[in-house]
Amino acid sequence: MPFGGGNKCGCCQKTVYFAEEVQCEGKSFHKSCFLCMACKKNLDSTTVAVHVDEIYCKSCYGKKYGPKGYGFGGGAGTLSMDTGEHLGIKPEGQAQHRPTNNPSASKFAQKSGSGSDVCPRCGKAVYAAEKVVGGGNSWHKLCFRCAKCGKGLESTTVADKDGEVYCKACYAKNFGPKGFGFGQGAGALAHAQ
Repeated sequence: MPFGGGNKCGCCQKTVYFAEEVQCEGKSFHKSCFLCMACKKNLDSTTVAVHVDEIYCKSCYGKKYGPKGYGFGGGAGTLSMDTGEHLGIKPEGQAQHRPTNNPSASKFAQKSGSGSDVCPRCGKAVYAAEKVVGGGNSWHKLCFRCAKCGKGLESTTVADKDGEVYCKACYAKNFGPKGFGFGQGAGALAHAQ
C-alpha cells in the first residue's frame, strides 16, 4: 500500500480507501469509478470484461473486441443458422450437464499456472469475457448450472456448498431443514424419514 492511505484508483488515480474499494485484475477502483469505459454503466464482478488496462461491460466488450462479420450482429434480424460445415467445421451439440469432476473443489480453488482461472465443472480455462463468479470460483456461463438439476444459474438464484453450486430449490431440498413443517409451499407438511 503506498504511503498516504490506500491504493490508487485505476481510473482517476486518486487514493482509494477500504470502504469505497472495488478490486479487479489486481487493481483498485472507487465504486463510483468502476464503470464501463464505453457506455458508463456500473460494473460488478459478473458484468466486467477487461482488455489490457480498460474495463467494459460484457456487451460493449463484445461489440469492440468480439468477432466481426456477417452473422455476428447484436440485434434483431442478425441470427445466422450457418454452422460452418462448408468450411470443414464440425458442429458441436450443447454439452450434456455433468457435475463438477474436481474431487477437491473448494471456495479457494487453485488457479492454473497460466494465470487464468479454471472452470471447476469442465476443467478448461475461463477468460474474462465468459467468466461468471459464484461459489468462490470462476465458471463458464454455460457451466454455471445447478449440480443436481442442471438449471442455469444467476447471482440471485445461486446457493453454494463445498465448492459446488445449486439452484435455491435443490439446495433447500438437499441441505435445508428436514422434518414436519419444512415443506416447499404454503401450509405444506413434509415427512423426512
